[in-house]
Amino acid sequence: MSTPSNCDAQHAQLNAVVRRQSLTGYRLRLHGDFQRVYAAGSKRRSNLMSWFLAPQMSPVQGPRVGLTVGKAIGKAFERNRIKRRLREALRRHIDLLPQGCDLILHPYQSVLSVEFAKLEAEILRILRQANAEAARAAIAAVARDPNAGPAS
Repeated sequence: MSTPSNCDAQHAQLNAVVRRQSLTGYRLRLHGDFQRVYAAGSKRRSNLMSWFLAPQMSPVQGPRVGLTVGKAIGKAFERNRIKRRLREALRRHIDLLPQGCDLILHPYQSVLSVEFAKLEAEILRILRQANAEAARAAIAAVARDPNAGPAS
């Protein structure tokens, strides 16, 4: 038996710092949640996808994101590949998800052939726009009811 070296301790520290984030707690899962976002949210379009943003009913949950890829996009393996690519791009920028909001991404077929760097740049642009829209909505809510204050 060997004793743990200083290198092992440094490796453990590095793993703790570079810990892989996951979208698990940030995903929309229920059909009713998707329907609520479609009904109450606003729809926007970009070059690679359309997206929907709606305030959450109870912001205690934290930001959530959902992915929908229709059958018109392609066969199951193509739809799954699109979802994997989108999840990876979102995972890298999980801290940019708009607080107190639910976001749904609905990609177009062109996502299959676009370079990952371009897809990631598009996701970043959408997340920034969603954050700006969420901030505008929060300001408008405070203007309508000054006693409500910002949601925590």
